[in-house]
Amino acid sequence: MALRASPFSSVCVSGLHAVGWALVFPCFWFLDRLMAGCQSTTRERAARRDQECYLHPLRVLFGTLLFLTLFLLWAPLALLGFLVWAPLQAVRRPFRYHQGAPTLPVDERNSDWLRTGRLSFGFATANLCLLPDSLARFNNLGDTQRRAAAIGGSIVQGVTRPHIRIFVDSPSSVGTLSPSSSLLAPVATATASSYGAMETQAPPTTDTPSQEEGEEAQENATSPHSSSVTAALCDEPVANSNQNSSPPDGVVVGGGGGKRRHPPRALGALGRSGADVPVEVSAMFPPGVDLLCLEEVFDKRAGARLRDSLAPLYGHVLYDVGVYACHPPCCCSSFKFFNSGLFLASRLPLLDAQYHCFPNARGEDALAAKGLLCVKVLINLQDQGNQRMVGYFNCTHLHAPEGDGDVRVEQLDLVSQWIGEFQEAHAEEGEMVVFDVLCGDFNFDNCSPDDVQEQNHSLFDEYCDPCRAAAGREKPWVIGTLLEQPTLYDEEVRTPESLQRTLEQEELRRQYLSPPVARGGAPVSCPEGGGPWTGRRLDYVLYRESTTAKNTHTEVEEFTYVTQLAGLTDHIPVGLRLTVTLPPKES
Repeated sequence: MALRASPFSSVCVSGLHAVGWALVFPCFWFLDRLMAGCQSTTRERAARRDQECYLHPLRVLFGTLLFLTLFLLWAPLALLGFLVWAPLQAVRRPFRYHQGAPTLPVDERNSDWLRTGRLSFGFATANLCLLPDSLARFNNLGDTQRRAAAIGGSIVQGVTRPHIRIFVDSPSSVGTLSPSSSLLAPVATATASSYGAMETQAPPTTDTPSQEEGEEAQENATSPHSSSVTAALCDEPVANSNQNSSPPDGVVVGGGGGKRRHPPRALGALGRSGADVPVEVSAMFPPGVDLLCLEEVFDKRAGARLRDSLAPLYGHVLYDVGVYACHPPCCCSSFKFFNSGLFLASRLPLLDAQYHCFPNARGEDALAAKGLLCVKVLINLQDQGNQRMVGYFNCTHLHAPEGDGDVRVEQLDLVSQWIGEFQEAHAEEGEMVVFDVLCGDFNFDNCSPDDVQEQNHSLFDEYCDPCRAAAGREKPWVIGTLLEQPTLYDEEVRTPESLQRTLEQEELRRQYLSPPVARGGAPVSCPEGGGPWTGRRLDYVLYRESTTAKNTHTEVEEFTYVTQLAGLTDHIPVGLRLTVTLPPKES
């Protein structure tokens, strides 16, 4: 589908659509504020403990009267706007496209690709719960617009930082420390009890968090008995006083793109040493993410805020993805009040994009246009010659309610079919496909008995899941990605550093991560087979090699659990970095 900034082909139609929405929006906003005043988050209830008990009921009463009156007064104009807005959705393209020149520099990992024969790509996905404020409060999350700005600034801060790792030389250390800032001194101190936390000053971001957020973050102090820590760039060899000894776990050995990593020593702190994939629980987004998929960006204004925050870093953004009103057109039995919630940001130029809406939604999920977004990207490298390299990136958000596995299975069938059709339709002779990635919120996990149908789907025969040992069984180092909503603002999980420490301790994970679900909806407290407790992992980043160029080889360079959005969403973002080994050039 053609990539144009406006979802409409005509300026006249676009202007008419803007007028219709301008008449609808005030009524929508009054209703949102009316509902939001009746639902408080646990953070707001805690803040009211020191107030007079009668103040909140009075605010609710007068706020209800005010917004209800404004809603009723504006309703006739909103109805007129709706009659203009709704029919135009039949000719609307299912996304908006932003293209611009990035202004923030990012470390270029692939500059030496000709010598090494390797390419490195970073991917990340996160469910943000950016619903209208009144609906987000049912997930114990409020202030949608403020959260959108804070999330955008956090992502930029994490992705633009140098690719730095910290290694503790002391035998009593707990392992690799994830920096909590993009500016790190070569030598710092850290206490073993506060793994991953450093008292550093964060650089400015495009969106400055609120004062309340700043007061909650960075509360870790150093210990007088802390050991020496060395910060090393991944692109440089790590200094070691014993030249003949093996490098510490997590240290990059070798040169250029051909570097190999030992499993990080952070796995030792999790009781998961010997993992086949380098894993990190990081207080910041991994540096150098090339493609970013976000889910539940349902609110249009929040999507625009995210676009503005990420535009200095990501030159290509697809937002407001999905369809509205009757879908299919003239079928009023399925009315879409919200878009798909999908949001894609890319550092790589977009060549083609296509969106599909799931036709089998049920219940409250049918109000949103959940579906699949497929894009084809161009890999532009120096000294590339006539060789055109491309990649495929696919984002989705599946049906949510528990117990509806049959709906998700049908959607997985459609995902596999639509991806195949997109790649077949947009393939060109002579292209070299170097990656094929599928990510998003699948709304099922690989450990719940209630999700057996989805766990055995053939999609997992096509795509590789780095976290999956087999159907229904996770690898020992896997951590769930869904937080328990009532406890989002508890001390143990409300800041990136505290959530990072919580995820590294199994007993705390049991308290703050959503447990697996048995058939019938009851939680499962203990894993089968006596393995480590996992929690529900709903967020996936998958890849496959069967559709990439012949003689290329893909391996996982790093898998990351990100805690930087603590207090801003109820999901834990995940990141995946892939290394692609290219076939040798014919002489």
